[in-house]
Amino acid sequence: MRLLVFTDLDGTLLDHETYDYAPALPMLARLRDRGAVVVLASSKTGAEIAEWQDRLGLSDCPAIVENGAALYDGTFDDRDYRRIRAVLATLDAPFRGFGDMDAAGVAAVTGLSPEAAGKARTRAHSEPGLWLGTEAQLDGFLSALGEQGIHARRGGRFLTLSFGGTKAAQMQALIDRLAPEVTVALGDAPNDAEMLARADYGIVVRNDHGPGLPPLPGEETGRILRTRAEGPAGWGEGMTALLARPELAGAADG
Repeated sequence: MRLLVFTDLDGTLLDHETYDYAPALPMLARLRDRGAVVVLASSKTGAEIAEWQDRLGLSDCPAIVENGAALYDGTFDDRDYRRIRAVLATLDAPFRGFGDMDAAGVAAVTGLSPEAAGKARTRAHSEPGLWLGTEAQLDGFLSALGEQGIHARRGGRFLTLSFGGTKAAQMQALIDRLAPEVTVALGDAPNDAEMLARADYGIVVRNDHGPGLPPLPGEETGRILRTRAEGPAGWGEGMTALLARPELAGAADG
């Protein structure tokens, strides 16, 4: 049975505080040995994702990067990013993007180490930044961006600009390419809801450090399940429970 697994990183496959992933390694090895494809889906850049793929043994798998702005297959093409920066240069707006900061500046606003901040600045498809103007100015800014096909998504702190890709759209592109028999998605936060909804089966990994996810369509039928453990322990728990179901017999065991 061809199995395609999409997973969030922070708070899901990685521990929220320590970034440990050891509890998930046995299941990752089981999936890898049986030919399943595990796709990391994150707001991280390709440079950041490549490092995690190497650590997790997933370097031969594609990934969804920059919060769904693009797929990453090991190559770097920053034409989208350069187009976004070119449009920003014409607007002279009170927006301070990662491209306006050095690594130390990105480290200061994100809490990342200088090395990690450098990778976060290596962008190809989207530009996060701080809005420093008024709400009235923001309306005009978003309208001007929209005329150039650029979309904006507001997160907890950053306004992120891109050409409108989403995790769900990138999931569909990979489903069309790889033709799996079963798809699974794992996540721990509201921004993972679209992934969980798109997959055949969803696993909500417990996260007591964030807002969590409200009840989702499919929980009453068992299509979506929730874990008792958090982070990578919950990741392994959820996948073990799901693959034990009779309808998925053989999904990770040949």
